[in-house]
Amino acid sequence: MTIPDLDDLIAEVDRTCATAHRPGGQEQPDWLALLTTAADLAGRLQALADDLVEDYVEHCRMHGCSWTDIGTALGVTRQAVQQRFHAPHKRYGPETMSEELRQAMTHVKRAAVQHRNNYIGTEHLLWGLTAEDNSATRLLSAAGASPETLHRAVGDRLSMGASQAAERIAWTPYSRKAIALAEELAAERPEEAGSAHIDCDHLLLGLARIGRGVAAAVLDEAGLSAETLSAAANPAESQAAYAP
Repeated sequence: MTIPDLDDLIAEVDRTCATAHRPGGQEQPDWLALLTTAADLAGRLQALADDLVEDYVEHCRMHGCSWTDIGTALGVTRQAVQQRFHAPHKRYGPETMSEELRQAMTHVKRAAVQHRNNYIGTEHLLWGLTAEDNSATRLLSAAGASPETLHRAVGDRLSMGASQAAERIAWTPYSRKAIALAEELAAERPEEAGSAHIDCDHLLLGLARIGRGVAAAVLDEAGLSAETLSAAANPAESQAAYAP
């Protein structure tokens, strides 16, 4: 893979900035517009770079590497790497979840414990969401997929770990992003359940929208993109979008 150099990035800014050049080639280009576009591009590149490093830090932690070892690999102190990658994150307690999602979470945690995993990854979440009938399995059926088939497929991806400390199970970054997206979806449509509780279908859509992790790979193999699931969740909106 060729990493773009500065000239490549400047060319991309110039190409994508709609207001960079004034009509008729008059005077100077709109430098402020170019600066805004450059800052946006730099932000997206930085976010992607952060996700890349965070992904490998998470894998190192899953496979028993200490924070000291990770800090050494990154050229920083243990304290610095812990502060960056182990910052406290928002907790999602039972009070934020629907009854169906609370039940699904028991399957999620059981999968992690039974496989001796010290983390809850997207694979555990999808396994729990497809363990029994709920709004996620109904959404999958509406999208033309078999929840049972997906349950078996993601079950095949669950690997046996060596953790003995079930009480220390932590959510991976992708799992946290998925439930954060689910919370946003629940807030957008509180009328669905009479409250802003996160439901199983919200979390399923969150897993699809992050587009990364084991769950996203299983969904993709089944032909279930975030757009496909969103259309199945909101058929009236989908039809309206394609109406003449």
